[in-house]
Amino acid sequence: MSAVTAEHKSAGAVAEASRRARQARVAGTLLIGLALLVLFVLNVGHGEVATFKLSRPRDAIVLPDLVVPGDFNLLVAAVLAFLGVRQFLRGGVRWTALSLGIGLAIVVMAFLVWATAGKSFSLTGMLQATMVRAVPIALGGLAGVLSERVAVVNIAIEGMLLAGAFTGALVGSLLGSWVGLAAAVAVGGMFGLILAALVVTYRMDQIIAGVVINLFVLGVTSYVSSQVFADARWMNNAKVFRAWKIPVLGDIPVIGPMLFNQNLFVYGALILVAIATYYLFHTKGGLRARAVGEHPRAADTLGVDVYRTRYLHVTLAGMVAGFGGAWFTLGSVGRFDENMTGGRGFIGLAAMIFGRWHPVGALSAALIFGFADSIQQKLALLNTPIPSEFLGMAPYIATIIVVAGLIGKSRPPAADGQPYTKE
Repeated sequence: MSAVTAEHKSAGAVAEASRRARQARVAGTLLIGLALLVLFVLNVGHGEVATFKLSRPRDAIVLPDLVVPGDFNLLVAAVLAFLGVRQFLRGGVRWTALSLGIGLAIVVMAFLVWATAGKSFSLTGMLQATMVRAVPIALGGLAGVLSERVAVVNIAIEGMLLAGAFTGALVGSLLGSWVGLAAAVAVGGMFGLILAALVVTYRMDQIIAGVVINLFVLGVTSYVSSQVFADARWMNNAKVFRAWKIPVLGDIPVIGPMLFNQNLFVYGALILVAIATYYLFHTKGGLRARAVGEHPRAADTLGVDVYRTRYLHVTLAGMVAGFGGAWFTLGSVGRFDENMTGGRGFIGLAAMIFGRWHPVGALSAALIFGFADSIQQKLALLNTPIPSEFLGMAPYIATIIVVAGLIGKSRPPAADGQPYTKE
């Protein structure tokens, strides 16, 4: 028996080594391809410069512009080629994520230099927009973390975001923005409670339950938007929460506008991520929640109420998603448009996976997606030859790259997606 077990382990080790070698070769090929892209497509040319503005005229502290010569892209191509060849010939799985991360980061820098050659570009403004556009993705990812840490797959985040956006616009127009925000959080929590009832009490398939909620919310909000809001526009005209600069901190160059001169939703997202991180990893309640996600039977044996824990965390996840949904209306445009979330809930799930089911990791991934989302608007101002439709694909392309597994292997909670029956 022991010989058979050892043989299985040996075969598994060989298969894992083969998989890692294949992943390293794929990463190396990708990096070499990116090097050729930078060398032959994004080559700026000698003598041209790209000017990045680090400050704005009204800033308290004005920094000089960052001027990058066009030859910078030749250096980027050389670095990418070196990383690609090294990864292809010698790279192991431990270096794959690092090499890809460095490679993709400097490709983005090369792309910005190419797009800005001979022009000027506000880097601070783009970073500020990145933070703003990362908010719904970060909150969607945080909602996913809260749900899946107790082993409930929350596909319904997209519907919860959409419900929060719709409720925020409607109630905010009728009773004021603060009441609209509270209503959006409450409606998100209601759908979280419905999801918990479906999957915990009635043991409905978690994927199907999430899809049902998404389709229901999309149908209801689309009908009201086309049949009611089209005639009664006063019901879809909420006041937007304006940005508020934190004294002193808001005057820090570059970082100040990005983190400390934002609206309620940015500050709320950062605070919620900090609270969720402390709760999950530094409190008894968080330990119980993670135990339910890893081994619910053992947690039940130790006296943890598995059903109550799942109900609580999925409802809280819905409230977080409702708050994130209100960003689309009360934090952005002040009105609701049909399907205005545009798949941000699903991108939030990708951010959760990329962030390895950790609140801070989900926020970090959301910043990457937010950057891809904001770059399309900023580059449109530079009149780049890239069609706007392709720029609009940027956040979804980033999602595909992450979900494809090129960044590294992520392990979800052991009981994720599995119903539990108390004996």
